[in-house]
Amino acid sequence: MPSLTRSFTPNWFAVTMGTGVLALVWPQLPWPLPDAFAVGRVLWGVALVLFCVFSLLYAARWLLYRREARAVLHDPVGSLFLGTIPMGLATVVNGFLVFGVPLWGETAVAVARVLWGLDVLLALACGLGVPYLMFTRQQHRLEVMTAAWLLPIVAAEVAAASGGLLAPFLTPEAGTAVLVGCYVLWAFSVPLALSVLVILVLRLVLHKLPERTMAATGWLALGPIGTGALGLLVLGNAAPSVCQTTLPMLAEVAPGLGLVGGLVLWGYGAWWLLLAMLKTGHYLRQGLPFTMGWWGFTFPLGVYTLATLALARATDLAGFAWAGQGLGLMLAGIWAVVSGATLLDVARKVRAARPSVAVLAP
Repeated sequence: MPSLTRSFTPNWFAVTMGTGVLALVWPQLPWPLPDAFAVGRVLWGVALVLFCVFSLLYAARWLLYRREARAVLHDPVGSLFLGTIPMGLATVVNGFLVFGVPLWGETAVAVARVLWGLDVLLALACGLGVPYLMFTRQQHRLEVMTAAWLLPIVAAEVAAASGGLLAPFLTPEAGTAVLVGCYVLWAFSVPLALSVLVILVLRLVLHKLPERTMAATGWLALGPIGTGALGLLVLGNAAPSVCQTTLPMLAEVAPGLGLVGGLVLWGYGAWWLLLAMLKTGHYLRQGLPFTMGWWGFTFPLGVYTLATLALARATDLAGFAWAGQGLGLMLAGIWAVVSGATLLDVARKVRAARPSVAVLAP
């Protein structure tokens, strides 16, 4: 356990992100498999347990091995994964609202409200703090840039989408305040993330694809686009019921803004999705070794799928429903492959460590 605590890094929270987003997608599929809601609840339970375990391990690392923990602040790659902590927490918050409310009622809402406030604080800290470290302490070069630069930036818009789910459970006054704050959170993240994507295109043109171990980063571009679309749609859906008496202008404008913005971002995301599939095919032909970065295949696809399903409900168009169904099934298949590969990798490392433990045993 001491060695595990000492070496624990934030990238493990990507497991929570990928598992949590599948839990949210699975019950929403237009043509779900039997017991889809129950399966989603189990997956959310797994994500919740993993987040708690990872949080304890990472907190213990900061308490017991502060020097090693502080090193992440100078790491140009490792520091980016600090953004996975609030994004993983956001899937837990959403699960309390989707799966917890039917079980625990107002208690689940109260827990979600507290956790969402914590999530917002962490997202703001990552969205501002990590770029500041990139500007002042770390060394970066355009030729080694990847879409992982987006990880700390995207956390705020993920929190914004979660707030859109939370607002209808609150009083009109509190819900309106949350919705207004969520639009600010959305703007805190999405424009900057889209700017990074412009630079990323330039980097790909000038320096070609990253090395194979960074293959999954090609999917991360879907994260800010999918979450940006989802956030506008969720906020637009919540505004009429939440703000009708407190801020009627927002209640009137938000649904149309959400639909138009969601459609525009969804179309932009389609380009990045197809590009990611082409790049992944290129890597597969070369051979794709497993790394924990494989979890980057899951969450971005998951939020883009959620945005697709939200558009299907908003427009009642069969094309979005079919697209959402296909993306959801693809997400489940990828999650199964990545989860299996992760378990095999952990088991291999445990077996490799056993001889040294046996030698040290009395």
